[in-house]
Amino acid sequence: MRKMNAPSYDKTNSSSNECSEPTLEVEVDLTVRRCIIAQFPKMRTPLTAAELIAHPQYHYVFYDLQPTKKGKVAVGQGRGGPFNIAYEVHGHGPIHLVWIMGLGSFRTAWQRQTKDFGHDRAAEYSSLVFDNRGMGESDKPSLRYSTSEMAKDAVELLDHLGWTERRQLHVAGVSMGGMIAQELALLIPDRMASLTLLSTAARLVNTGGFVENLRNRINLFIPKPLDRQLATVKHNLFNDAWLAEPDREGTFPTNGDRFAAQEVHKRRDTVGFTRKGFVLQAIAAGWHHKSAAQLRTLADRVGRDRIQVVHGTADRMITCPHAQMLVSGLNEGVERDAGEKEVRCTLFEGSGHVIMWERREEFTRLMEDLVGYVERLKRIEE
Repeated sequence: MRKMNAPSYDKTNSSSNECSEPTLEVEVDLTVRRCIIAQFPKMRTPLTAAELIAHPQYHYVFYDLQPTKKGKVAVGQGRGGPFNIAYEVHGHGPIHLVWIMGLGSFRTAWQRQTKDFGHDRAAEYSSLVFDNRGMGESDKPSLRYSTSEMAKDAVELLDHLGWTERRQLHVAGVSMGGMIAQELALLIPDRMASLTLLSTAARLVNTGGFVENLRNRINLFIPKPLDRQLATVKHNLFNDAWLAEPDREGTFPTNGDRFAAQEVHKRRDTVGFTRKGFVLQAIAAGWHHKSAAQLRTLADRVGRDRIQVVHGTADRMITCPHAQMLVSGLNEGVERDAGEKEVRCTLFEGSGHVIMWERREEFTRLMEDLVGYVERLKRIEE
């Protein structure tokens, strides 16, 4: 297990905001804003929802990434379906990446990885992103959701695409997506080339994190000032210092403002983001449970040297002890004295839940290292 130190964050004032006057009236929760200012006295006050919408970059927070292929595939026949899963493939390379998103998020939340792998290196990678049932452009069937059933949705999507070869799939799942990825690995272990489990858990235990924050996120559907909702989500998902850092991607005052703009976009999409879809996904995440024996079986079938666990030590949604439990279960039965390989584990010191945004460059390198290692293994085995 290795730890990655936290980067230094600049908490000085950002440049003044030059956006036009707000056009949408949104009540500002002054208590939340004063608390933030007290914690970071030199940081500018976060933009309100109205200010975010009026910002010149508001309509450009999602990258203009044209997919190589996109569509919808009907899945779930005999399992409460059929219902449609929306997907996109970016790039046309021989290495197949599968990105599985977490609770309450659209496939566009992978846009940084989609660009880094599916566009900047399109000749090397074919990168699949999709909306899980209940979110985005996928259907929102009214039935019991589980991570195992959502993994079956993914299998049917992969079958539709013809991604069926042995050791073909490099799968990365974040949060609930990591839970789905565990189920996927148990369903089709021979097709797994590598497995990255990011900010996730084998099962949820009460460490003071996920249960409380899940309640907070469900409460977001209770009418209250939008600015309070945004402050809560940002605090739950990210490191506070990273939120206060100047926007790395454009002209929003801070990273936190850029995330909040994307969140406002999502919440204004009343078709893609619904209370029903969110709650049904939350039930799936809350009931996910993989025993130590199941984790050992998963690791035995996929191969421990093909698996990595990545987590932030300051994750408030799924606290760091969950990563340690996950690694322990996956490494169960390893005979270290005999030279048997273990699962890789990287802990990002001080980072929050959304590692692939907070620590984008380091996460990219971790993916490249594991994928490169496994691709070399495949050539040796051939």
